[in-house]
Amino acid sequence: MTRASGTGVPEDPIELEIVEPSIDREAVQSAGRVGAVAYPYRFYHGTATISRPLLDDRTEKYVVAVDRSRRLTLRADTVPDDIDRRFEDVLVLPSEVTEGHCRNMAEEAVFEWAMRSSMLHGSPEISLEGARDVYKLFWLAEREDGDVIIDSVDGTERSFEE
Repeated sequence: MTRASGTGVPEDPIELEIVEPSIDREAVQSAGRVGAVAYPYRFYHGTATISRPLLDDRTEKYVVAVDRSRRLTLRADTVPDDIDRRFEDVLVLPSEVTEGHCRNMAEEAVFEWAMRSSMLHGSPEISLEGARDVYKLFWLAEREDGDVIIDSVDGTERSFEE
């Protein structure tokens, strides 16, 4: 496996800022080699300030994770710890979302979450802070019953279909 260069030629080792894995590559059960894929994520601290008649404003806080490769927004409990790690053989997926679009996706997610949690008498005021880019690793493992992709943080597995 090589870094994504489009040439198929192995490149020099690369250092990435990654979400700290709870499952190391060496711990993955495999009938062969275990590959690594790095997905680009951006994390924000989001705040929705909700005006309420006859009451003080209410503030809701969120952590937004934007998967910049799959174009998804996810609600996170916290911004995860990250570490720098050097890789000889990782496929780094490109970001499919610009910084501006990423911010818009996060603002829209905070707006939707605020709408679900409160009776609103107007649009909440949305703010985002602390944009942080990190990669999340997924392990590709060969198994006798088919290849799987494993989330390095929570350990969930699913079949890998090419």
